[in-house]
Amino acid sequence: MESVSNTTAEVSSTVMDCDGNTDAFQKVKSKKSHKRKRDSSEVNMQEDSVAAKRPQFPALSGDQLKGGVDEMRKVSVPAHRYTPLKENWMKIYTPIVENLLLQVRFNLRTRNVEIKTCKETQDISSLTRAADFVKAFVLGFQVEDALALIRLDELFLETFDVTDVKPLKGDHLSRAIGRIAGKGGKTKFTIENVTKTRIVLADTKVHILGSFQNIKMARTAICNLILGSPPSKVYSNIRSVASRSAERF
Repeated sequence: MESVSNTTAEVSSTVMDCDGNTDAFQKVKSKKSHKRKRDSSEVNMQEDSVAAKRPQFPALSGDQLKGGVDEMRKVSVPAHRYTPLKENWMKIYTPIVENLLLQVRFNLRTRNVEIKTCKETQDISSLTRAADFVKAFVLGFQVEDALALIRLDELFLETFDVTDVKPLKGDHLSRAIGRIAGKGGKTKFTIENVTKTRIVLADTKVHILGSFQNIKMARTAICNLILGSPPSKVYSNIRSVASRSAERF
């Protein structure tokens, strides 16, 4: 009975404290909300600092987009491409000067093809197209194939080495290059026709010209040949991939 009376006395005293002394209890702020507020303030400070660091450039005028300052690209020509360049110079010169409205010359001292913008140049991006066109010809592509880089937008050049796929030496390397080319170039022509690309074999280098998806298909086929897959299996694989991509598009 004494214990019950003690507990009731304690409860009554606590009730009295709650009713009478309101100053005895203080509100405690939640740590979670405080942390959230602090995080948001830090984020705002970071955004302000990033905005302060971000440079503010004025809008470009039409003359600047056309290339107000003359810009130049140089494409080095190896010794074995001097004669083809000389024979096909007019085919290279005509589209660059007449269609892209650029200036081009071959510097005999530095052995570079120099392409430069002028007052008549309407689009500054044509300088990059012309440089890619000349580079494709220097790598060994025909002028007619390289000319597609000027006419079409979604064409790219990709270069890789046979030894990047598999470290081969001596006769093993020669056989791998022979598997890519095939008898009389048959394998290379088949890969080109199925994937709609153009391929150049220059020693251990492989150059591929085409769209992104087609380059991917041709590169996969060539890598399988280097790794030792028989040509018949590679043909069937690229034909199935090409048919699926044609159905998709």
